[in-house]
Amino acid sequence: MSGKPVSELDVQRAGAAKGVDLYFPDLKERGRQYDARGSVADFDACVAEYASLARKVNRECVGVYDLQYGQARAERLDIFPTVLGAQPAPAFVFIHGGYWRSQAKEDAPIMAHAFTRAGVAVCTLEYTLLPEATLAEVVRQVRSAVAWLYRNGSTYGLDPQRLYVGGSSAGAHLAAMAAARGWTASYGLPEDVVKGVAGLSGLYELAPLCEIAPNEWLQLHADQTARVSPLHHLPRAGLPMVLAVGGLETDGFKNQTEAYEEACRAGGLEVNRVQVPQCNHFNLLCELADPQSELCEAVLKMVRQA
Repeated sequence: MSGKPVSELDVQRAGAAKGVDLYFPDLKERGRQYDARGSVADFDACVAEYASLARKVNRECVGVYDLQYGQARAERLDIFPTVLGAQPAPAFVFIHGGYWRSQAKEDAPIMAHAFTRAGVAVCTLEYTLLPEATLAEVVRQVRSAVAWLYRNGSTYGLDPQRLYVGGSSAGAHLAAMAAARGWTASYGLPEDVVKGVAGLSGLYELAPLCEIAPNEWLQLHADQTARVSPLHHLPRAGLPMVLAVGGLETDGFKNQTEAYEEACRAGGLEVNRVQVPQCNHFNLLCELADPQSELCEAVLKMVRQA
């Protein structure tokens, strides 16, 4: 884990996020605001759409599966490279959501078809789910995967100098922790190993979750949350970032993105906030599979410009 938060960033964060309600009037309302599954009436349909898009990727895209990046059984990743003539290619490293306790990388590569056609390789990560692992351990695993890709990605047609991270929901939290400052030196990596980040419907301040249902598997005390909350560990100034949250999501997830966006802007990051009023917490991810969508275009533009 990275060290203690820098006091200057704490001041910036507190000022930027002022007025953004992450706690809500009472625990019942807070629980409702952070209940992602309860916010949609058609959760099963959303999962079915993920599965359909993932099967399409498996049929139409070349993939290298279950590469071991660490010692734990779950520390595996899949790579969907670009065509040989477009290598070495920038890589978009996508981390699946599921509130850190469910889902799998096999359901996550739904953007691979659109991205690889655009010259961007895709990598999807697996990690040990909670509560088998602690959240701090999951953050360590994700960072280890970035280190593995930096050192080994060229074997699979990836450019280690152009690694981008992204994720949805809990995956956006993990992507933000991979983009945070302060951890790369201990892995022998350059500080700018991550060149950009895309966060969809992320959770960036975890203290509000300590008294509601997610803490059954997070198992965090309030005084521990700063160590694993991206709002306390911002990326370096100048890093490009794409943030989005569905217009049909609860205020809990909207406010989390707003607080993080404001803190990142105050910290000198280049934030592109994409508006997706038609999306809920789950079908927002499917926008990345559509090369005509504003969100897909924004992420690809970030990769190409840097």
